[in-house]
Amino acid sequence: MKSFGHLFFVVFIMITSCKEDKNVAPESEEKQELPNVILLVGDDQGYPYFGFMGADYVQTPNMDKLAANGTLYTNGYVPENHCRPSLQTLMTGTLPIDYSAQVEGLITKEISNDRTIPVQDVDEWKRQFRFNAMKHFETLPRLLSKYGYRSFQGGKWWEFNYQNGGFDEGMTKGWSKEDEGKNEWFLKFMGGEGRALARATMQPVYDFVERNSDQPFFIWYAPELPHYPFDAPDKYYNLYRDQDMTESAKRYYANCTWFDDGVGELERYLKEKGEYDNTIFIYVNDNGWEQAPNQEFRSDSLRWHNGGDKGKLSMYDQSFRTPIIFSWKDRIDAKKDSINLIHSADIPATILDFIGAEIPEDYFGTSYKDHISGIQTETRTEIIGNINQMRSEEDMMGKNVEGYWIRSGQWFYSWNLTTATERLYNIVKDPNSDHDLIGDHPEIASQLKQQLSVWKASKGR
Repeated sequence: MKSFGHLFFVVFIMITSCKEDKNVAPESEEKQELPNVILLVGDDQGYPYFGFMGADYVQTPNMDKLAANGTLYTNGYVPENHCRPSLQTLMTGTLPIDYSAQVEGLITKEISNDRTIPVQDVDEWKRQFRFNAMKHFETLPRLLSKYGYRSFQGGKWWEFNYQNGGFDEGMTKGWSKEDEGKNEWFLKFMGGEGRALARATMQPVYDFVERNSDQPFFIWYAPELPHYPFDAPDKYYNLYRDQDMTESAKRYYANCTWFDDGVGELERYLKEKGEYDNTIFIYVNDNGWEQAPNQEFRSDSLRWHNGGDKGKLSMYDQSFRTPIIFSWKDRIDAKKDSINLIHSADIPATILDFIGAEIPEDYFGTSYKDHISGIQTETRTEIIGNINQMRSEEDMMGKNVEGYWIRSGQWFYSWNLTTATERLYNIVKDPNSDHDLIGDHPEIASQLKQQLSVWKASKGR
């Protein structure tokens, strides 16, 4: 029989060796398999234009099933009215206004430490640094890698190359200095080879899954759909050809169905490989879009490329609103939440919580895992954001502005300092923002403006 002293020593060793290391995935004798995670990102996908959001004139059967089998939040919001800042938030869990401030802080620090940068080259150095700034952040793929995850980037990606985001593999490879002077450079800036995902091929994703089936994986699935050009193959366009709607609506909705079909193809492949049941799917838009069935934009270059005036690069509820879906077979209950607010910054925090990882202290986003599970009832009561760009008749890419907005309860209030414009809408009764009520409710507008002023000051603006 072993002595008591020997037994105490063994127990002590077991306890000390099992102390939690927050940078390492927890282990046990019967370690539970970690789920795969796939982040589906719609590109210029307006929040109303899904079957599951009530638009029965848009065919999105695969997304409809995903929403019906998971938790659907219909009051989701992204922080900006165009894509790159919103995508940065999904990678870092921070707001664009904070991400930009951190990047500028890094630039100041790097310049003060590097005496080799010629004065005449400082501006170009800063520009190049901003292209590659993401590599200095502890992105979602880098956090997941600590828990054994392999990660893949495909689709829209502005951060030069997939390595800058901490992905193990990816489609976006970057560009050379010589490329910047050529006509196709902006397409490389948007994602380069990654833009072929779903539009031309799904093979890179399938190959990645094949190579990494023995460990959990994370996939950034962000096809450039339904983004312009609206050139869906006939099998999608023909679904709308004879419908009573404008030609620009037919073209846009065909691209929506094209995106939907890519999701369906991905799901079918994962089922064939036995990976589907242990995969969490999350869906979010990158920014809003407006294309009602009766709106025709083809003769208007600005709106043909950017949609109606209440969507992308604008300052209405529809500019920022998105459905957000969390779906995991037999693990997430099917329910529709049309009341509670959720921010896209909450997505990376929720992903980390679902796998038992620590959420960074500097995250703006918070986990919705307990709310999805029914354990917690409280969520965000308001969402605040800002814009730096707004659409312009003079410039397809927009003009620089300073603006702030807030969704609180039934109200959406916007405050554009550059144009000295304020608007107030009851989004519950007026989801299309057709009736500005600021004259009828000046006290509500004043209260919301004060909240924005406090937030603005907290950000050093």
